[in-house]
Amino acid sequence: MGIEDLFPEAQEIISSKEINEKIKRGEKLRVKLGADPSRSDLHLGHSVILLRLKKLQDKGHKIVFIVGDFTGMIGDPSGKSKTRIVLDREQVEENAKSYFEQIGKILDVKNSEIVKNSEWFSKMNFEDILSISAKVTVAQIIERDDFAKRLKAGNDIGLNEMMYPLMQGYDSVMVKSDVEIGGTDQKFNMIMGRNLQKKYGQVSQAVVTMPLLLGLDAVKKMSKSEDNYIALNDSPEEKFGKIMSISDSMVMDYIRLITDFSHIEVNNLEKEFKSDPRSVKEKLAYRIVKMYDGTGSADHAQDYFQRVVVKKEIPEEVEEYESKDGDNLISILTNSNLVHSNSEVLRLVKQGGVAIDGEKVENPYAAVKKGSVIRVGKRRYLKIK
Repeated sequence: MGIEDLFPEAQEIISSKEINEKIKRGEKLRVKLGADPSRSDLHLGHSVILLRLKKLQDKGHKIVFIVGDFTGMIGDPSGKSKTRIVLDREQVEENAKSYFEQIGKILDVKNSEIVKNSEWFSKMNFEDILSISAKVTVAQIIERDDFAKRLKAGNDIGLNEMMYPLMQGYDSVMVKSDVEIGGTDQKFNMIMGRNLQKKYGQVSQAVVTMPLLLGLDAVKKMSKSEDNYIALNDSPEEKFGKIMSISDSMVMDYIRLITDFSHIEVNNLEKEFKSDPRSVKEKLAYRIVKMYDGTGSADHAQDYFQRVVVKKEIPEEVEEYESKDGDNLISILTNSNLVHSNSEVLRLVKQGGVAIDGEKVENPYAAVKKGSVIRVGKRRYLKIK
């Protein structure tokens, strides 16, 4: 038995003789996953990895979850065509607060090792940084595809961004991980961990890449920064409705990657999908809600979808918001937390996804009268007091 047996759905596995021998001896592995709190939400894209870690945890392996509260202030440049906006410490710490609770929706937190990488990076002085930097060459850093494309296009690359893979790699040194698992876009950063561990006299971790989950736009990977995600903390109705909005072409990938359907169930759903894709999509939505919110919530979310989205009824219970002087549509939607960000409001309005009292809105800064009902998408409502 080798590491391939532990990750049958992996896109790619880069291992070592030492790690495979450890598995054959029945030793428990330290399996690393890191996530930067660029937003306060974990999403279903993270669950691709977390669900695999849960299976390993059930077999007795130690899961090491690194909250990248320090690296989060830089932002991972993977897949980015331009320099990311730098977050300040206060923003990152606020976003990180709910991570532990959300991880607990999938992993057994008490039996996991959860750390913040500020625990070591915030204590370093410039001499420490130079010592780590000396173990990697500039040529190694700029060979990554993202940076090569930006250089060719004449776009800037911040020195802080070039430090990011080095910092993520050093996380592996600090937690002495045997395996690091991440999306295919994380391969360069994870290999950096292997290289640094070797430089520090450790056994190089195995690297496991998993397929990326497409977001609601069906174009880019599910991502907080792209606002195309389904959050673990979304309401049951939101989860159900968002799943029902995904492209049919994504349904089977979602079923395989982010549900707990058995292998036999997946095969049966694949056959059913050919003749009735909508029914299969609804089963997917129901299962996702059931996994995170329970059977009762899944029943309610399914009923809500039928009444509000399919039959276009206004819900019996509509969240209320007390407007203030100077409030307009965009401020109401973000202040009420009905929409995550100003950019998302602008996108929704542009796509015709916002209505006031049944009339589509073209101006995101439109005034909203008291007593009006705002609809966002097909399933979110807000009554103005």
